[in-house]
Amino acid sequence: MFSYEKLEAALKEKGISKTMLSEDLGLSSRTVAKIAKGEKLSRRSIQKIADYLGLPADDIVREASDNMILQTLRDEKEMKLSGGLYHELQVRMTYNSNHIEGSKLSEEQTRLIFETNTIDIGDGIPVDDILETVHHFRAIDYVIDNAEVMLSEDVIKQLHFILKHDTKDSTLSWFAAGDYKKRANVVGGRETTRPSEVHKHMKALVDEYNAKKDVTIEDIIAFHAEFEYIHPFQDGNGRVGRLIALKECLSHSVTPFIIEDYKKNYYYRGLAEWRNEKEWLIDTCLDGQDTFVRILDMLDIHI
Repeated sequence: MFSYEKLEAALKEKGISKTMLSEDLGLSSRTVAKIAKGEKLSRRSIQKIADYLGLPADDIVREASDNMILQTLRDEKEMKLSGGLYHELQVRMTYNSNHIEGSKLSEEQTRLIFETNTIDIGDGIPVDDILETVHHFRAIDYVIDNAEVMLSEDVIKQLHFILKHDTKDSTLSWFAAGDYKKRANVVGGRETTRPSEVHKHMKALVDEYNAKKDVTIEDIIAFHAEFEYIHPFQDGNGRVGRLIALKECLSHSVTPFIIEDYKKNYYYRGLAEWRNEKEWLIDTCLDGQDTFVRILDMLDIHI
């Protein structure tokens, strides 16, 4: 589905009918009819219209999603709307996801960074906590912009790069921002996939997931759990994993979930016991869906 709202507004403002547009540009009636139907125009037609109206081609058409949550996020992101769903998702997911991983920034400080691009520094706040907060905002933007792009290793690596570039970790010779780990790591006393095996395991995981026809919340949670078992990056796996889950929820019209920091012990238990007892992690993520629904209710958004 494609939206021509800005085109329609420009035509109305300039007093140009679609018939005049067709005659002046030599466009067929079928091409012009696509505008009303929300169908895709050729690049050549879009450029001709843009030149005729003196507008950038990107202002002529934008792709519209049937997923109301995704479309709302895209609209509010474009408008830079304050106080809406996009605003609250950025602040709440960034705060909780970073805090789970040990960030010392409070939710209020996270909100201040997003809203004003400033920070009231408290004692002992690491620079990386601030950098990774800003990076996480940009990573959510990337997720919103690329939600409907098929999940791939390249997409996953890009999320890691957005999150970890320019941090202290990225200056280390053995740390690969935007690429898989070079050194083995252990999580909660559990050995993770060896660096030499990561690509093979990630490819298999992504291929198996993409082969599914009707992706459910349980499929997304399963991918998240297996991703964390592989632990493909030197650091940032939890945040990247939760960003992937957000992307895939938006991609498949599934209500996203936000894991709140104060529930991280349940979340960690669910991940640790995933291969023995799947319901623990599923229940925690479904509780995270309820958190997202409460945000929708607060904003009077009905899905």
